[in-house]
Amino acid sequence: MALFERSRKGERALLLQPHRVGTNDPDVLAEFGELARSAGATVVGVLGARIERPNPKYFVGSGKAEELKEQKQVLDADLILVNHALSPVQERNLEQLTECRVVDRTGLILDIFAQRARSHEGKLQVELAQLKHMATRLVRGWTHLERQRGGAIGLRGPGETQLELDRRLLAGRVKQLTARLKKVDVQRATARRARERNALPLVSLVGYTNAGKSTLFNALTDATVYVADQLFATLDPTLRRLNGLNSGPLVLADTVGFIRDLPHDLVAAFKSTLAETRDADLLLHVVDAADPEHDQRIAEVQRVLEEIGAQDVPQILVFNKLDKLNAASAGEDATARAPRLETVDGGRTPRVWLSAATGEGLDLLRQSLAQTLQHDRVHCWLHVPDAEGRLRARLFEQGMVASERPAERGWELEIDAPRALLEPLFGLPEGVGAWLKATLLAAADPATYNPQATLN
Repeated sequence: MALFERSRKGERALLLQPHRVGTNDPDVLAEFGELARSAGATVVGVLGARIERPNPKYFVGSGKAEELKEQKQVLDADLILVNHALSPVQERNLEQLTECRVVDRTGLILDIFAQRARSHEGKLQVELAQLKHMATRLVRGWTHLERQRGGAIGLRGPGETQLELDRRLLAGRVKQLTARLKKVDVQRATARRARERNALPLVSLVGYTNAGKSTLFNALTDATVYVADQLFATLDPTLRRLNGLNSGPLVLADTVGFIRDLPHDLVAAFKSTLAETRDADLLLHVVDAADPEHDQRIAEVQRVLEEIGAQDVPQILVFNKLDKLNAASAGEDATARAPRLETVDGGRTPRVWLSAATGEGLDLLRQSLAQTLQHDRVHCWLHVPDAEGRLRARLFEQGMVASERPAERGWELEIDAPRALLEPLFGLPEGVGAWLKATLLAAADPATYNPQATLN
């Protein structure tokens, strides 16, 4: 087997863009080029390849593979990026033919994530995904080495091959990382329970990468999360308390952006991070309003939300970057580019048009947030009789009481809590749960309530 020295610079990249007949979408290539630049590569050339049926040896046909080799030499590229997932065999065969490092789409995204990870948890998650990806690429990677042999008298048996040793080391590291991430899972679950006890709703920002989620997060919370016009600028989740809403305070979470064909191993590795999205009370689905492909971007985000089990979480669609919309994309009607609040799906899904960069429309988003969260919260006064001191203690313990005032034969409690947190109490025995349900839900619509009803 011929060997070659892999360049470690990886700066001059030749892009290979496969496509089926009639599906050569320039936006797909533009996004892949942006991925390459986000990884730190300089794109020196692009080669298209029509794929009817993937070639098991090179993925592309042998003729196109030879053309790829020639282009690599002409352009003096030291890296070939393929906008598709490659099998380990295809990747190795292309590297042997072109004498150049070959990275598929999955490997490229993993590399970007490795650069962006800052927190301990993020680094663990990325390393786990990288090791799982690497484990499939060890096949025959060390066939030029002989078996290691024991050093004891007689040299009993051939020992392990380098491949077997690498596999064992990888498996051990994967096991170690999985155990560490389970501890992180426990810590995050503890933090979520603390938020639930404090009755603070969790609102998570989701959306396609580079849609402006971090800019919106900073605009709402006065935070200083890193913002850049590049893919996956934000990787580690950031949580901040947001005050000043009529519905009360909430916790806002800025999370990693999604992209088409997001590697499955990456989604699995980021399970604990994405739990902030799955367990949220509300999602702010941020969309780049200036992107002509925003409908496809919305569909991609919905697909990932289904994959992580967050498809049923209520959403507010936030069309951001209104300042970048021009007359050609928005039509001649100037009102079509003004900040506004709409509803779709029969009024179930609010839609807010704004610009996080200029601040236009942020008041409409706050209004929509308050209206949506108030609908899912119970805020009322509840009279608890003397005999139900244990119920009073439980309401305080779970952080559902905003204030209290003394009353004859009991207490009057100002209840302010999500419906989902109250519902388990509706099953309390001896008629307590049924009374609590009837009293609280009857008072859910008015802003305040002074009930006369007491327990029998």
